[in-house]
Amino acid sequence: MRLSFITTDKNFSAFFWTQFLGAFNDNFFKNSLLMLIAYRGVTVMGLDEKSLVALSGGIFILPFFLFSPLAGLISDKYEKSKIMRVTKLWEVAVMIIAAIGIYFSWYGPLLLVLFFMGLQSTFFGPVKYSILPSILNKDDLTEGNAYVIMGTYVAILAGTIVGGISTKIENIDSYIGIALIAVAVVGYFTSRGVGKVKVGDPDLTIQSNPLPEFKKLYKICRQSPAVWNSVLGISWFWFFGAGVLSVLPIYCKDFLGADQSVATLFLAMFTVGIGIGSVLAEKLSFKRVEIGLVPIGSLGMTLFLVALYFIRPTWPISADNLISMVPFLETTIGWSILITFLVMCIFCGLFIVPLNTLVQERADSKNISRVIAGNNIINSLFMVVSSLTVMLFYSLDMSTPQIFLAFGVMNIIVAVYIYSIVPEFTLRFYSWILSNILYRVKTKGLENIPHEGGVFLASNHVTFVDWLIIYGACKRPARFVMHNDYFEIPIAKWILKQAKVIPIASARENSKLLQSAFEQMSNELNEGEVVIIFPEGHLTNDGTLQPFRPGISKAMEKDPVPVVPVTLKGFWGSSFSRASKGFLPKQFRRPVEVTFLPALPPDGFDLNHLESVVAKDLGETPPHKKSESEP
Repeated sequence: MRLSFITTDKNFSAFFWTQFLGAFNDNFFKNSLLMLIAYRGVTVMGLDEKSLVALSGGIFILPFFLFSPLAGLISDKYEKSKIMRVTKLWEVAVMIIAAIGIYFSWYGPLLLVLFFMGLQSTFFGPVKYSILPSILNKDDLTEGNAYVIMGTYVAILAGTIVGGISTKIENIDSYIGIALIAVAVVGYFTSRGVGKVKVGDPDLTIQSNPLPEFKKLYKICRQSPAVWNSVLGISWFWFFGAGVLSVLPIYCKDFLGADQSVATLFLAMFTVGIGIGSVLAEKLSFKRVEIGLVPIGSLGMTLFLVALYFIRPTWPISADNLISMVPFLETTIGWSILITFLVMCIFCGLFIVPLNTLVQERADSKNISRVIAGNNIINSLFMVVSSLTVMLFYSLDMSTPQIFLAFGVMNIIVAVYIYSIVPEFTLRFYSWILSNILYRVKTKGLENIPHEGGVFLASNHVTFVDWLIIYGACKRPARFVMHNDYFEIPIAKWILKQAKVIPIASARENSKLLQSAFEQMSNELNEGEVVIIFPEGHLTNDGTLQPFRPGISKAMEKDPVPVVPVTLKGFWGSSFSRASKGFLPKQFRRPVEVTFLPALPPDGFDLNHLESVVAKDLGETPPHKKSESEP
C-alpha cells in the first residue's frame, strides 16, 4: 500500500479525512456513553447497565434498518459530494445536543441522541462506499477500499481510546462535549474538498412509504448471486462483531475485574486487529478480489473467540478494586487474553475486506448506491438482532465467556452452511492455497478477458489442478469442462460437484453425457459466464502440447463467443503433473506462469489457429503441423 495514495490525490484525500473524522466522532461519543453507563451503574427505565450497553448498539443501528432505502435513493438521485456536506452539517447539530446531554448527565435523552447519530450515519453510508468507484480507477479500488477500511478502524480506535479514557477523568464531561462539536466542524470543512461526481440516476422517484423500496432494494441485491452472498456474509460479520463489542465492557468489568482503561484497551484491539487484517487482505489479494481469504477469516474468528472461553484470570476479582491497564499487562494471563482477542480481530479483517470489495466490483454501477443501502439494511437488521440476542443471553444468566463461546459456535455453524451452498468461496480458498503456497503464480494478460458476456478460456492441460489455478487467476467467476474420469476420484468428486464442473466424455464413451455437456456449456455462455475448457481433452504425458480436439469448434458453431487462449508454464514436473510420482509437494512456492492471450473473435474461428497461438506462446511447434510434416 502506498502512503502517497492518500496525500497525492486531493479528491480521495478530502473524502478519506471526511469519513475518518466522522468515524472518530461516532465512536468518541458512543464509547464515552457506553463507559459512563457501564462503570457508573446507570439505569434507565428499569434496565440495568448490562442490558443498556447491549441495547445501545441496537439503538445506534436501528436507523440503518428504518431509513436505508430512503438514503440509497437520495444517494443515487442527487450529487454525492453535496449529500456528504449536508450530513456533516447534521453531525454538527447533533453533537451540540450531545454536549448538553453529557454536561447534565441526561442518559435517557443521550440514548435518543445516539439514535440521531445513527440516522446521520445512515445517510452518509451509501455515499461513503458508492462514491469510491467514481473517484478511483478500477485497478485502485481494492487499495482504496483497504485504506478506507483501515482508516475507518484507525478512527474508531482513536475515538474508542479517547472516549473510554476520558470517562476516568473527573469533571471532564463539559470538555467531552466541546471536543465532539469541534471534530464535527472540522469534518464539515474537509467535506468541502470532495469534488462533484456523476449522478447515478437523476430520474429516480423518492417515495415516502419505505416498504416498496425495501422490496426493490432486496431484489436489486439479489440480482447477482455473488453480490447477495457477499451481503449475507457482511451482515453475519456485523452480527458477530456487534455481539462481541456489546459484551466487552461487561466482560472487562465483571469477569476480568478491570476498569475503563482495560475495557478501552480491548475495544482498541478490536479496531487494531481489523486494521491489520485489512492490510493483510490487500497484500494477499494481489490487486484482485480474493474471496478465498473469507474461509480463512471465518475459521480464525471462531478458533480464537472460543479460546477466550478457556482462559481465566488468576487475580482476585473485586467490584470495589478494579485493576487498571498496567497491572493487567504485568500478568501472563492478561497478555494471553489480549493477544488471543487481537488475533481473532485480525481474522475479522481478512474476512470482511474481500466481501466489501466484491460487492463494489460486481454490483451494477447504476444501482451501486442502492446495493450499498440494501446491504446496510440487512447489516443493521443482523446487528439489532445481535443486540437482542446478547440481552437474551443475559436473561438466561449466561456469563460473558459463555456468550463468547456461543458466538464462536454459531459462527462456525453458519460458515460451514454458507461454504457448502456457495462453492465460489470454497473454490477461491482452494485456489488461493495452490497459487500462493504450493505455487508462486505470476499472471499476465488479465486485461484480455472481456469484462462481461460469455467467453471461452482455452488452455493447455499440464496438471490435475489446472482448473483451480486458472480459476484463481481469472477475476470473473467461471465454469469448467472436465473429463468424467475425474469424477471417479473420491475427494475430487465432491470438490468438482461443489464447483459445478461440467463433466464430458467422448461420443464413444458416453454420447448422452457428451450431448449434456454441450447443452450445459451453451446455457452458461448464454447467461454470460466464463467457461474454461482444455481442448487437448486430457493431461499431457510428456509436458508438450497435445493435438486439440474439435469439441470447442462444435460449441462455437452453436454459441459463437470470444475465445481467450491461455498458457500454463512451469507446471510440468510439479506435484500434480504426470511427471511426478505421488501428490506430496516436492517444492513449495514453485514459480509458474499463467498467461491470458488476446481474445480470438468468434467469426471465422479456426481450431488449428487456436492451437498455433497457444503453441507459439509455449515456444513449441503446433501438434497439427508436426503431423503434417510426418511421412
